[in-house]
Amino acid sequence: MEPGSVENLCVVYRSHDFLVVNKHWDVRIDSKAWRETLTLQKQLRHRFPELADPDTYYGFRFCHQLDFSTSGALCVALNKAAAGSAYRCFKDRRVTKAYLALVRGHVQESRMTISYAIGKNSTEGRTHTMCIEGTQGCENPKPSLTELVVLEHGLYAGDPVSKVLLQPLTGRTHQLRVHCSALGHPIVGDLTYGHALGQEDQPFRMMLHAFYLRIPTSAECVEACTPDPFVPSLDACWSPHTLLQPLDELVQVLRAAPDPDPSEGGWSYLVPLLLPDSGPSTHMLSVSRGSGCGPHTCHQPPQPPPHVIPAGLP
Repeated sequence: MEPGSVENLCVVYRSHDFLVVNKHWDVRIDSKAWRETLTLQKQLRHRFPELADPDTYYGFRFCHQLDFSTSGALCVALNKAAAGSAYRCFKDRRVTKAYLALVRGHVQESRMTISYAIGKNSTEGRTHTMCIEGTQGCENPKPSLTELVVLEHGLYAGDPVSKVLLQPLTGRTHQLRVHCSALGHPIVGDLTYGHALGQEDQPFRMMLHAFYLRIPTSAECVEACTPDPFVPSLDACWSPHTLLQPLDELVQVLRAAPDPDPSEGGWSYLVPLLLPDSGPSTHMLSVSRGSGCGPHTCHQPPQPPPHVIPAGLP
């Protein structure tokens, strides 16, 4: 895989007011530390020096965050007004986000909603991490919702893994990583929430990628779909053998889904909008990509039941 560098910044959406970039893994968004040799802010300054705003500390207004180890779609506002409109969308939970991940083990339920409350871990030596309600040292847990759809089963370096699509309906710190770990299926390469001691030292990165992003601002709908990085042609250790849900179908569902409605709690549910489960398939389909917001004609699905509910069960 190509290492991150100041030159290899990938832009997947650009308008007068916004950029969406495909952030490299193991790259910080910004940093005040002089020793940080590569950040997204430095990449942007190198590629777009004319767009840097001297009125901001870093030169660019990042609309949201991605963890250091997470790759994928990240939106940058190019002026104060655009930043304000994007901020209101995030505040009102009108943003649609979806992630791809490789997780340990073969997840048996094809679709589920995860709702473990997440709080800060006060355990000595773990204070930089998050935890689920009911575990030792978990302080101030807050409601958290994640939808999970299994795309493929396969092997990573000989070990069973599942490729999944994750849709966070809340925005807790490390939410997807904590929820996957709580299920017993931690993300491959996650050194913080992985279960097996030493097992996560082998993958070259944490296998979590921000795949899809839609921010319906008042002036424009910012929509971006990034390339899928978890394919055998890019990582020979990943060997899928069973397809359960084609990714291109999910992209169409995401684009056709309504923007989350603040009056309904600001959540838009992917799982109830999916086509009926047709069972596993052994053939592989490629992802389709494009730009522009799809038609928003679907009705708002009902609120899901608590905790982990496999799709299709009452």
